[in-house]
Amino acid sequence: MTRRRWIADTWDEGTASLTGEQAAHLIRVLRAQAGMEYDIVAGNRVWHAVIAGIAGDAVRFNLVAEVEADPALPITLLLSIFKFDRLEWAIEKATELGVERIIPIIARRSEKHLVQSAEKRVERWRKIAREAAQQSRRSDVPKVEDVLPLKTAARQSSDAVRLLLAEQERSTTLRRAVEEALKNSGDEMPAIRMAVGPEGGWTAEEEALFDSEGWRPVGLGPRILRAETAAMTATSVVAALLE
Repeated sequence: MTRRRWIADTWDEGTASLTGEQAAHLIRVLRAQAGMEYDIVAGNRVWHAVIAGIAGDAVRFNLVAEVEADPALPITLLLSIFKFDRLEWAIEKATELGVERIIPIIARRSEKHLVQSAEKRVERWRKIAREAAQQSRRSDVPKVEDVLPLKTAARQSSDAVRLLLAEQERSTTLRRAVEEALKNSGDEMPAIRMAVGPEGGWTAEEEALFDSEGWRPVGLGPRILRAETAAMTATSVVAALLE
């Protein structure tokens, strides 16, 4: 039987603990008792664990044996700020698909009232990523960065293949670009850094900036997709090719 998986709040070499909402759910809803068995993610490793004790609102586990688990895919997703309910859905699904890092960015066409509220949403986005990682039985939690201006994110130093989703791009598909990256990387899996624009797309100035920083424009086909649909379609394509 598949054991339920939890993500430890604290751990050491032989034990791990849950606190806060996770522990409260385990104690009050699942009626946690000493001896119950679960999988615990601790330090990007997965362990078969047994509840050793419950003290107040904390549950302590003994880590019995490491469980084989797949690592995150080397995908960093730059998501322009768009409507929060759709952005949160995109973060959840990107986590389920295995991305390593998510960077919310402020684009020229990001709505001003959303940009003004974005900083206050980051902790919520991290919680969504954490819960999605737990639900999808990941061995880690993707890092959700603080909100960055587009210029800063585009210029960040990275050895990754940089791909810019562009609606008007027809000559190079995302699939072809990733296949080329795989061919050029030999036996190693290439890191992919992929940028998704807001509703309305990138401005000409933003595209010029990306171009000057070595980003390659790629397309997803002739149809115009919503931002969250484009993010998930692109992530699915890259994940399928890398795996």
